[in-house]
Amino acid sequence: MNLLVTGGAGFIGSNLIHHIIDRPEIQRLVNLDALTYAGHLANLRSVERHPKYAFEKVDLRDKAEVLRVVRDHRITHVMHLAAESHVDRSISGPGDFISTNIVGTFNLLDACRDQWSGNWAGHRFHHVSTDEVYGSLGAEGFFLETTPYAPNSPYSASKASSDMLVRAYHHTYGMPTVVTNCSNNYGPFQFPEKLIPVVLQSLLSRKAVPVYGDGMNVRDWLFVRDHCEALWQVLNRGREGETYNIGGHNEWANIHIVHLMCDLVDELKPELGGNSRGLIAFVKDRPGHDRRYAIDAGKIQRELGWVPAYTFERGIRETVQWYLANQDWVAEVRQAKS
Repeated sequence: MNLLVTGGAGFIGSNLIHHIIDRPEIQRLVNLDALTYAGHLANLRSVERHPKYAFEKVDLRDKAEVLRVVRDHRITHVMHLAAESHVDRSISGPGDFISTNIVGTFNLLDACRDQWSGNWAGHRFHHVSTDEVYGSLGAEGFFLETTPYAPNSPYSASKASSDMLVRAYHHTYGMPTVVTNCSNNYGPFQFPEKLIPVVLQSLLSRKAVPVYGDGMNVRDWLFVRDHCEALWQVLNRGREGETYNIGGHNEWANIHIVHLMCDLVDELKPELGGNSRGLIAFVKDRPGHDRRYAIDAGKIQRELGWVPAYTFERGIRETVQWYLANQDWVAEVRQAKS
């Protein structure tokens, strides 16, 4: 397996590379990343000298360079994670989401079609997507792989579009593809603009902790290492042309996560003086904020035997402990993108 991981310097991508690089199936692992605001080679220092590892600083929007990478490294498998992914950024500047998530995915698919066409055996294109393509749920129910798409933000619309392109390349050209739609990830190396690192850094600096609306927006939370194992199982054993939902079986309202993190910081950093819940500040909700997501991950459990190993309480404790021990990393990535 000569594996191309796109977005490998990002949050999920770097965790994935750490998780799989020593697997015997992999002969070569190529990390393609444009190193935009959320991509940091600091995430990969422990593997940068690994004999299997290679890095290509390439923007997916550069079609010729994408083709070169696939050709020169004789790529046989792709795990496509590279994407603009922050909903707030997609509201203020949707153009980058359209060009990267849609055009970039097209360029990668076409490069693989060019190199693999007529010899699909031994190849696999794994597209990593999000549960946000399904829209918003009420108080009941779960997203299934058959749930109609109903994206509500420029980000989720761009991911829905890229999912449809992958589907089309499978049905039109016979490309061996799989798609996964995952719930919210959390864990080490997450860029400090997402909910959990934002809350933690606010607590450590004793600043107001912003919570959108009434704080009762519900998400299913998946520890990133559980997600990485699921991705590896789907790449190797998922059925061609199929979609698999990956969820953590951990539904939490945002305000309850914030309360849990406040209590963890008070426990782990008593020198800060306690009473972290007193820093919570409710702010105006963002436009198009979906009320609830929840994943039914029964298909991947039935077919591949995958279930999450982490409870949310265990995963969030490990995450908080990691950030407390890696404040130098937080400062470095903030400085690099300032």
